[in-house]
Amino acid sequence: MKGKWLSVVALAVLGGLLFSVSSCGRDQQLVSIQIQPNTETFGSSDTPPQSDAGLQVQLRALGTYIHPPVTKDITSQVTWFSNDTQMMTVDASGMLTAVGQSCGSSLVSATVKTNTSSGGVSSNGAIVTGYMTGNLVCFTGGGTGGGGGGVSGPRITLTFLGTGSGQVTSNPTGLSCASSVGTCSAPFPSGSTVTLTAAPTGTFGGWGGGCDSVTGSGLICTINNLTAARAVTATFN
Repeated sequence: MKGKWLSVVALAVLGGLLFSVSSCGRDQQLVSIQIQPNTETFGSSDTPPQSDAGLQVQLRALGTYIHPPVTKDITSQVTWFSNDTQMMTVDASGMLTAVGQSCGSSLVSATVKTNTSSGGVSSNGAIVTGYMTGNLVCFTGGGTGGGGGGVSGPRITLTFLGTGSGQVTSNPTGLSCASSVGTCSAPFPSGSTVTLTAAPTGTFGGWGGGCDSVTGSGLICTINNLTAARAVTATFN
């Protein structure tokens, strides 16, 4: 009888050792990354994207592991990346910041690249990435694509040409838009003098249409005595 119990104990010990060896061969591994929030929207259609510059939200990266299954906060361990830094940026701590030079959607990623699992088992350069979408609402001004802030009067309609990028602002204020919007417009008081200033990210190809004069090394379009609608083009190369 005693020998039988000794055999049972020995089998139990052996089973424990085999389980331990098996567990060592199945080391904890990162299998997926989830970013919270998975979608964030800045701004509104009533304000130009430039007005939203500086708005922020803190992102979190949650890693899902197996062997054993567990979820961990790995925000400080991932590499953050935004695919459109004119729209928004993300720093090493996961702080997402609106830039406002363009509008639309930006894909933000959090990536871990490692040659080993958490216990030292080779994983052959495994790459695990999670994604979220950051949106910066384009300015429409009630469907016109420009500003105005309640001002009534003749409109200036600006159309962007070329393959480059940049933005145009007006004095007095009212029109402020990035080239990514394609076309924007804004009303100004009748009889006013309006200047449009181009700020290209590359080179500026010039103004076309309703400018009365061009100054400032070609970057400033002046419209005098605005009493009727004007159409202006700005070319960014």
